[in-house]
Amino acid sequence: MIPLRSTERVYSTAKVTGSLIAVNLLVFLYQASLPAYALNQFVEQWGIVPDRLHLASLFTSMFLHGSWMHVLGNMLFLWVFGRNVEDLLGGARFLVFYVICGLAAAMTQIVTNLYSPVPTIGASGAIAGVMGAYLVKFPRARIVTLLPIFFFFTTMEIPAALLLLFWFGMQFLSGVGSLTETDYSGGGVAFFAHIGGFVAGMLLIRLFPERRRWRTWNYWDQ
Repeated sequence: MIPLRSTERVYSTAKVTGSLIAVNLLVFLYQASLPAYALNQFVEQWGIVPDRLHLASLFTSMFLHGSWMHVLGNMLFLWVFGRNVEDLLGGARFLVFYVICGLAAAMTQIVTNLYSPVPTIGASGAIAGVMGAYLVKFPRARIVTLLPIFFFFTTMEIPAALLLLFWFGMQFLSGVGSLTETDYSGGGVAFFAHIGGFVAGMLLIRLFPERRRWRTWNYWDQ
């Protein structure tokens, strides 16, 4: 299931969400320009490597991605869910919220993979926090979603609560399943970063005051 857009109205321009997307894409373009050996060094330096952790990497890892599918998928989810949460909090508070969720996600992944030598990168944990906040604040919204039906694709409006809880359930089951793995030499999905970020977003959003949102006057709304 690929979310395309939310039916929830946005009352302001999502400047921070747009800026985060732009920064992530620019960083990935820089990564794509590096030769393989330099890229590996770059990721190991700025990504999170639990068995030789550098505190700065808790932040910088949020802006690194492993492939075009990785970064584009993350940015799509950020755009779909981030605009409404930014609209609710305001740009400055949304940025703080996003970073804190990313840090919480990183720490969760580290705790569950203490001796892993594999770098953890991606904005997924921070975006999961935004998704958790969306679940709390907009549970009745509907998400226009792209669905595969046999060999065709169609769009359907799915309740946000159903979509997000299904997503979280898949991450949780996959994360629990990964605990039985003993080989830390390979790559994979940082399921516990997703879980930690999502739960952090659900909890932290209650601590952030909402701003007053003014409806933009539109002739066609008459």
